[in-house]
Amino acid sequence: MHKNNNFDFLRFLFAVFVVISHAYPLSGVDEGSQWVYQVSNGQIVWAQLGLSGFFVISGYFIFQSLQRSKSVLSYFKKRFLRLFPALFFVLLLTVLLTPFVYHGNVSYFYNTEVYTYLPRNIVLYGFQSGIKGVFDSNFYHAINGSLWTIRYEFSLYIAIGFLYIFRKNIKVVRLLLSLVFIILFVTYNFFIDRFAGSSILGMQGYHILNLGTFFICGSLFASFSFEKIISKFHLIIAIAVFILAIYFNFFNAIKHIPFPVIVLLIGFNALPFFSTFGKIGDMSYGIYIYSFPVQQTLVYFFKLNTYQLMIYSLLISIICGFLSWHLIEKKALVYKNKKLFNLSFKK
Repeated sequence: MHKNNNFDFLRFLFAVFVVISHAYPLSGVDEGSQWVYQVSNGQIVWAQLGLSGFFVISGYFIFQSLQRSKSVLSYFKKRFLRLFPALFFVLLLTVLLTPFVYHGNVSYFYNTEVYTYLPRNIVLYGFQSGIKGVFDSNFYHAINGSLWTIRYEFSLYIAIGFLYIFRKNIKVVRLLLSLVFIILFVTYNFFIDRFAGSSILGMQGYHILNLGTFFICGSLFASFSFEKIISKFHLIIAIAVFILAIYFNFFNAIKHIPFPVIVLLIGFNALPFFSTFGKIGDMSYGIYIYSFPVQQTLVYFFKLNTYQLMIYSLLISIICGFLSWHLIEKKALVYKNKKLFNLSFKK
């Protein structure tokens, strides 16, 4: 894929949105205090925009990655290398550093949650948000509440992977993606009350439908090579629909259509500076997985207010994201095109 686009910047921006949004509840302030929530009549918060944008972009480029992959194994190896090395490191670092903020009823090393924190979270579907005795005095008790979305992301990687069977018949792929999108979209809008409270492997029905619809929409657009048919006129129309939906309070009903269009149109219309933003590294994943414990630590030691927490946690999280990309994520991705095992022998 060519790099003449704004997606590195957009991913960075969406990660920043999540950090900004989390600063409110983690500092003891209601999330509804966000100005974007107020001007949208309670329809939007920053984290919602950030997560939705992440899943749209992911759906688009993960589909393209699947199409380029030489095998299903190659596809999943790339997905594994993108998610798990950085995730493992942040979990390990968390276990090593939490003794400094631990105030439990039993010794740290006798607390069973200490030993389950890393394995439960690295397998994704046994999500453990915290350790009893860590940040119990904070407004929010989790160590890393951001990690809950990764299991949804990986589950969608698995789901989209089944399309590999039909990769040579793009018409079938488009039909399947269209059907899945329609089913998710209709279910989210008309049957959400029936499925919202249900769960699969610890994943809530509401999030499966909401995030899944954004992801599949991104993949559907990718199957039609959306980047080849875009225009600024489409962007104007999508933004107009987006604004009208907010103004007339029906954004939640149609968000899975105009928002992905806006994200992709902005992403593919390369702009000076924004299109070269990725030269410093893709910091978005690192910002996302480090920001929550960074914010919790700042609240624990310094009792910062919302805006102080927002500013300082952003600065530290960006540094963590930069280091995570260059020291872990980028190095792990070097192995995506290498064989797992060398089975050739020289005579």
